[in-house]
Amino acid sequence: MLFTFHLLDRSGTAELRAQMRPEHKSYLAQVAERIAFAGPLLADDGTTMIGSLLVIDFPDRQAAVQWQAQEPFTRAGLYATVSVHAFANLWPQRSGFPPVAS
Repeated sequence: MLFTFHLLDRSGTAELRAQMRPEHKSYLAQVAERIAFAGPLLADDGTTMIGSLLVIDFPDRQAAVQWQAQEPFTRAGLYATVSVHAFANLWPQRSGFPPVAS
């Protein structure tokens, strides 16, 4: 089942986000085959990262919540709010994909 992770950063944590990002990306790589989509939430300037939005397949909510509890940004105290919800993907994504490397 797909689960969404809507995660908003605490204010003043840009440096912490940058410091922890390599560990965060490594942790995501461990579930790469189960990621529907993932990326930073951005401020209106289109570049400042203010959170994360992830959609990942897990067997159940307990597994999703346990995974989130061990996520590096979570362990570092980056997030002000964490929301985890089951998600039904009823509309195929057609836009927003990064360019395919050739």
